[in-house]
Amino acid sequence: NMTTTKEAATDAQPNTSTENNCTIDIPHNGGDDNRGNQSQPTTSTSADANPNVKKIYAVSVRWEREQERLRQELDAATDPVTNKRPCLTFTIEDFHKYFCCCARRVGSFFFLLERKDGSPIIAAGPCWPFCTLVTVPLILVLSTLVMVFIVFNKNSGMPWWFALIYCPILAFVLIALFCVSCRDPGLMERVADEESAEQGWFWNEQVGSYRPAGAMYCREGKALIMDFDHVCPWTGTAIGRNNMLQFRLFVFSVNVLCYLSVGLVIWFVFFVNFINK
Repeated sequence: NMTTTKEAATDAQPNTSTENNCTIDIPHNGGDDNRGNQSQPTTSTSADANPNVKKIYAVSVRWEREQERLRQELDAATDPVTNKRPCLTFTIEDFHKYFCCCARRVGSFFFLLERKDGSPIIAAGPCWPFCTLVTVPLILVLSTLVMVFIVFNKNSGMPWWFALIYCPILAFVLIALFCVSCRDPGLMERVADEESAEQGWFWNEQVGSYRPAGAMYCREGKALIMDFDHVCPWTGTAIGRNNMLQFRLFVFSVNVLCYLSVGLVIWFVFFVNFINK
């Protein structure tokens, strides 16, 4: 009887070990996500069990290696006495770091505000300096000049109610620009599950992840974006599934504002030179 009991215990042990190994070896992905008609493979991850685990996005593997090398250099330069790391690396990274308020960087995107799972609420794109230093001042300065010298100028002959048309259009343009520039364009999570290949997904070596047919790699953003169209420097970010509608509204509204401003300038010149004389 004792021999039979030991053999039964020995036979039961391998089954428990195998079952535990299957649980541990589940690949760690960013989580489940429904992307239109493309279905992402369902996998059990630690992010499902712990909602505080941040999503892992499909970004450039080469960029990740560079960031790891930079962290190692900073760790090596850390003062062993005060345990303080250098504040400056004397690279372009310093510019992005401090002007983006030390935001978390994902590829060339900067998450200024994010949820607990790591998904961005407000994100700056790879060309945010051009949008901040060129696009926004260009819109504000030219529109302000038109309002000061024409719209709100009593001697211009412009009726007072026209300001109720011009100012809302300007506000709409700025809101649309913000919704494009500071919105997640459609960043995809990293999927390394081989089952995705059976669903028609393709392996992307640049990000080390499977991707659906509609997703493409953005070189400027160093990330995989769903329905990626192009990178617009005027808006400072990539244009994809999540901000395509806002981008079209911005293009339409900024053209309306531009033609309206040009028309006001032409009318003002004609009014001053001919009608007043």
